[in-house]
Amino acid sequence: METETEFRVTEITEYHIQTVRQLINDNPLWSRSRLSRELCRFWNWRSPLGQIKDMACRDLLLKLEQQGHIVLPRRKSEAYARGGNISIIKIPHDTTTITGKLKDLLPLKVETIETGHPSWGLFKYLLYQYHYLSFNGTVGENMKYLILDNKSRPLACLLFGSAAWSCAARDGFIGWDRETRINHLHLITNNTRFLILPWVRIPHLASHILSIIIRRIQSDWQNKYGHGLLLLETFVEIDRFRGTCYKAANWRYAGLTKGRSRNDRYTRLHVPVKAVYLYPLAKHLPGGDLQ
Repeated sequence: METETEFRVTEITEYHIQTVRQLINDNPLWSRSRLSRELCRFWNWRSPLGQIKDMACRDLLLKLEQQGHIVLPRRKSEAYARGGNISIIKIPHDTTTITGKLKDLLPLKVETIETGHPSWGLFKYLLYQYHYLSFNGTVGENMKYLILDNKSRPLACLLFGSAAWSCAARDGFIGWDRETRINHLHLITNNTRFLILPWVRIPHLASHILSIIIRRIQSDWQNKYGHGLLLLETFVEIDRFRGTCYKAANWRYAGLTKGRSRNDRYTRLHVPVKAVYLYPLAKHLPGGDLQ
């Protein structure tokens, strides 16, 4: 990035970078979270529900720092360094190896996790500790699931959040133009985290869990937010994973990303290439359907 990149629908120019620098210089005691919140309010970066796009703004700030444009305030602690603005407390848990056949664990129990839920701390810590992307909190519409076996032993964590603003593979596969995408993007959710705990070794467990979630997420979303969903999406790093469980759960392969951040208009932020998988929850999609 030299003078300009793209943040969702807003172009980030030298003016924006200077604004960030000035806020940092004028407020040396501000934390990173305070800086992000103030910038969102100053630029009116909000979701359709009016919530500030805090985590997306933090992602932008980190990229600006990585490219040498700004120097962010020091992180307060390791927990905040990896866990965003949420505190991560170590939760004791059993890591005894779980092996055998899937049928021996059934029926699985699905807990929907929210702040204040008895398992909220455990959910945060498991993702923070064992997922390679850690856990950075949530902003906007999201759904969190903790999966347990018939003995109430944790097996997996799933997090669904905001869809990618722009994805050529997805949009082309569906047949969406820019206007259709803007009008309906809030009806897509991205499976941003799917963690089978590392001591759990059960064949076919991951695809079985996905099938369970597919059957219930529509009603869960409707109950929580007052509207349903059109589509699920996920992005699988091809250098790390093969996407086997998504294929087995009948998700549709839509293509590859271009190896750039979704916030980068000029291809200067290189990220791992990912395979895009989609799962329709509606028979017909506005402006197009899955090929």
